[in-house]
Amino acid sequence: MSDVGYGPQARLLGRSEQVAAIDRALTTAQAGSAEVLVLRGESGMGKTALLDYTADRAAGLGFRTWVIAGIESEMQLPFASLQQFCAPMLDRLGDIPGPQRDALSVAFGLKAGPSPNRFLVGMAVLGLLAGATENPDRPIACLVDDAQWLDDGSMQVLGFVARRLMAEPVALIFALRDFGDHRETTGLREVVVEGLPEHDARALLASAVPVPLDPLVRDRIIAEARGNPMALLNLPRTLAPHELAGGFWLPGNQKPASYIENTFHQRFLSLPEGSRRLLLTAAAEPTGDVALLWRAASLQDIPTEASAAAEGSGLVEFGTGVRFQHPLARSAIYRRTSAPDRRAAHRALAEATDPVLDPDRRAWHRAHAAGGPDESVAADLERSAQRARDRGGVAAAVAFLRRSAELTPDPTRRVTRALAAAQVGIDAGGADPVHHMLAVAEAGPLDALQRAWLERLRARLVFARARGSEAPGLLLEAARRLTPLDPDLARDTLLEAASAAIFAGRLSEGPMEHEVAEAARAVPTPTAPRMVDVLLEGIASLVLDGYAGGVPALRNALHAVRRGQRTGVQADGNGLRLAGAVTPEPLASELWDDEAWHDLAADDVRIAREEGALAALPLALNYQACFHVHAGEFTTAASLLDEAAALSVAVGSPPIRHTSLVLAAWRAQESEAMDLIRTSMEEAGTRGEGRALGLAEYATALLNNGLGRYDAAMAAATSACRYEDLGFFGWALIELIEAAARSGRTEAGEAALDRLVERTQASGTEWARGAESLSRALMSDGGTADALYQEARRHLEHCRISVHLARARLLHGEWLRRQARRQESRAELRSAYTTFSAMGAAGFAERARRELLATGETARRRTGGAGVELTSQEAQIARMAQSGYTNREIADHLFISPRTVEWHLGNLFAKLGVTSRRQLRSVLSPLQPGMAANQRRTG
Repeated sequence: MSDVGYGPQARLLGRSEQVAAIDRALTTAQAGSAEVLVLRGESGMGKTALLDYTADRAAGLGFRTWVIAGIESEMQLPFASLQQFCAPMLDRLGDIPGPQRDALSVAFGLKAGPSPNRFLVGMAVLGLLAGATENPDRPIACLVDDAQWLDDGSMQVLGFVARRLMAEPVALIFALRDFGDHRETTGLREVVVEGLPEHDARALLASAVPVPLDPLVRDRIIAEARGNPMALLNLPRTLAPHELAGGFWLPGNQKPASYIENTFHQRFLSLPEGSRRLLLTAAAEPTGDVALLWRAASLQDIPTEASAAAEGSGLVEFGTGVRFQHPLARSAIYRRTSAPDRRAAHRALAEATDPVLDPDRRAWHRAHAAGGPDESVAADLERSAQRARDRGGVAAAVAFLRRSAELTPDPTRRVTRALAAAQVGIDAGGADPVHHMLAVAEAGPLDALQRAWLERLRARLVFARARGSEAPGLLLEAARRLTPLDPDLARDTLLEAASAAIFAGRLSEGPMEHEVAEAARAVPTPTAPRMVDVLLEGIASLVLDGYAGGVPALRNALHAVRRGQRTGVQADGNGLRLAGAVTPEPLASELWDDEAWHDLAADDVRIAREEGALAALPLALNYQACFHVHAGEFTTAASLLDEAAALSVAVGSPPIRHTSLVLAAWRAQESEAMDLIRTSMEEAGTRGEGRALGLAEYATALLNNGLGRYDAAMAAATSACRYEDLGFFGWALIELIEAAARSGRTEAGEAALDRLVERTQASGTEWARGAESLSRALMSDGGTADALYQEARRHLEHCRISVHLARARLLHGEWLRRQARRQESRAELRSAYTTFSAMGAAGFAERARRELLATGETARRRTGGAGVELTSQEAQIARMAQSGYTNREIADHLFISPRTVEWHLGNLFAKLGVTSRRQLRSVLSPLQPGMAANQRRTG
């Protein structure tokens, strides 16, 4: 990692700010708290020198230090860099929980098994780090150079770990070049490494040039280098003495990195032929394995004395491993050497690599050695792709399959491999390789099934990029092509088309749900229906047969999913997650089935946690949070949303705002809610995602009804109800009915009530009956209204939807006061006010308070606490500790380390004035109904 040829003081000239940040990070880690730092800057700016300083400084402070560096040619080998990172800790592998140990072992190829999830791999690394820091007197410094070249799996896991480190004595410092989208490091503390100021640049240049320097040349070098330290140190080496002293040198238009590479390349060209071939072989072999290098050198008849001149050039060091002076030295040697010479180096490396112990690296070298199509190499790469997928390296599988397709001589087989590469590429989230592979496939001889497969992949790519208005039509057309060729694949595609149409909703530019449903009915259902088939039939029935006609099929789908969850049989699990909006939880709320919603959401979170499902867990947490919002458990919902947001950041996926909108509306956090609503509506309009637009309008109506702004609520609810969005259309009708009743728009209220009754009568659940009775009461007078309010309460008392029970008491109390029945109204209003205040539903609580004042009763505004505020994570940890969870169980539940749990417990004990878990019971309110059991089930 070190820069050969100049001292540390020269290399760190002008870097006092960066050095201070590194010193602070080490001091923080030494004190027992984790610190993560990202050094970002262009090539040659001194990031590697700063890491060298960190390593030296950490060693002096008693740290254990290990260093890894990303290498561009190794980016496609799954978890290669992570294995280097974990190497010093693998003796502790037996100390971490079994599922995590198995996931990491499979990822590193230490054992066979199903594809490991990166959450479990991340938790395993977190556990190893926590175990390695058991001795607080020996903190750890983990240094990651050239992080932009880490393989996808390693970078995602390290980004996850970086965000979960809290109470461990660890300093984790990344250095990466300032280009591209480094989403895994987004949000981490950054220190930008920029060009040196002119006075420091002059001083550094003077230290590097031992001969008199013409002022004009000096000024031109400084201008050309743009403050880049490595350019300042190496650029003069490209000039002859007369150019340095006489002022005859003219600047070019190259970037500093190009000048640096030129310098390295000129030094490379000055070497003897054998030394050049040795350096090229070393540049082509990313592991730095000296034994492998010399085996490959022997196969090329490179003499052993070639190493002396190579080391003498200062470009490389041969020790226990091969280490180049700088990554630009490696790239200058490799990139600027002729293709035939590079292929010869890779060919020797392939022959020198053990085909049993390291078949994938051997296949990769063989691929780089190939000068044209070669079926043997292509088949090796295809096998490597499967092994990469088994180990969780989806991005690596794409690279292997892509190169396999390119090297396949048979056109028909090339098409199949290109389509397979494109399909895996969509799962990996990379658009560019997918487009390339689809183009390769399209150029080949396609049969009818392959053509249909290609069109499906194009449609899936559109849907993955933006779940908007274009995808439904493309997916439907692909399904129609597949119907006579592969009915199962056609039905899979139709479920995706239904999902796309649901997402597009009112903004769809192509087919709506009706057209997709008709196509689904036209494809024969298999004799043994899969979960996908059951769900597709439920959606088709809902659309084609109307709500009442579709309820039996929807209910059948829900029951099938619940049976699968209870028995542990998760058929078509991946298909369900790909289906997006057609996952079971929205269907549960569509059916007003709170019991199914509770169980499905809890089990989905549990399953996602057990599997460590990267994409599914944040979505599952959002659905579970939405249930808790309706159950009046806002604190629990907020904790789940915080966890979902943190996990989304950790894996680099966009945040899911849907439940946050609903929670903010119930809480009447007007500024936050309106900001979220505006942002969501803008994004929905850009994507063409009409369902998100409808949800934002529903949240606007809910917010304004809570604040008593009925005209605004009426406008938003009317807009929300123009389209029957899956999962929350019934909720929007409730808001429309209340706004219409309060603003005197009886006709609109009656029409909305008719639409609501159609749904609630077909559902028949306690929640549905309670919602219907409450809405009927709003549109009624006299004794009929009174009886309906009481009926609504009786139904809602038998379900989990507590916010609507509190709302029923509020509405009944308001009606009773207007009937001059003050004593009766006070009881209802007092109950509503107390409940809404405890929940944190500020808008509805304030409505109840104003009504109480109007009855002549004093009601003080509640501040919502006893002066102690816990963060959402502290609150969640406190509740779980109160329920008897161990630190390890809490850690696994929240994807943090046990040491971090212990640290949080210490903080909240201090806040609450207690010293043990047992005392938590005396200072925390009892768990909300069902919460303890739910936590146990999702843990």
